[in-house]
Amino acid sequence: MDTSPRDDSRAPLAWVLRIADGSLILGQRLGEWCGHGPVLEEDIAFTNIALDLIGQARLLLTHAGRLEDRGRDEDALAFQRDEHAFLNPTLVELPNGDFAQSVLRSWFYVCWQQALWTALVASRDPMLVAIAEKSRKETRYHVEHLGEWVLRLGDGTPESHARMQTALNYLLPYVDELFTADDVDAAAAAAGLGPGVEDLRAPWEALVHPLLAQATLDLPGATPFRSHGRRGRHSEHMGLLLAEMQSLARAHPGTTW
Repeated sequence: MDTSPRDDSRAPLAWVLRIADGSLILGQRLGEWCGHGPVLEEDIAFTNIALDLIGQARLLLTHAGRLEDRGRDEDALAFQRDEHAFLNPTLVELPNGDFAQSVLRSWFYVCWQQALWTALVASRDPMLVAIAEKSRKETRYHVEHLGEWVLRLGDGTPESHARMQTALNYLLPYVDELFTADDVDAAAAAAGLGPGVEDLRAPWEALVHPLLAQATLDLPGATPFRSHGRRGRHSEHMGLLLAEMQSLARAHPGTTW
């Protein structure tokens, strides 16, 4: 499937896939914590957040299938696409690392989602409006719950603070991709599908920066590094993630679950 940013006719499909794939891949990563959480309550909480994200992905992938109009449903788009056809930001495909890294990565992304859903309720696409209305209710809980852990770990023991600062130093360079616009974003914004991603930075920072300061965490300096997962150029971790996520469906094509 050609989702080149230079092809304006396919920009709406690519733009919806970017949002759908972000939810799907982060849901897959958080699902890896099932049975491995530090406490039972948090094991269940991470699993519930993963299920919410996968629910978002199902709605968005179904909508993407309609936009594509090639007969592919949510399962086909999730399990039968190859790595380069996934358009999620690199941030969500990174390995979980320790608990601090998983918490912070997830919190960064759901804060971005909250800004996105809030803007998407004004979309000209009624299906995106409906998905945003449903998803932003879930996301408010995700932001609150994960933010409590960022604060607890950042302003906790010397060990928890050090781990959270290490996670922040590692993850923050990947965040810039969420706000870096290209032709797909420009075409989607011009068509009234959703906001320009650069416009999401201010509400994201308004959520994130005060709590990082309260958690006694220091923002690292800016770097020239940019990831490009939203353009289908992924890290070395993506292939392994997809191999696990897609193995059963590919081993039994056509099976109805």
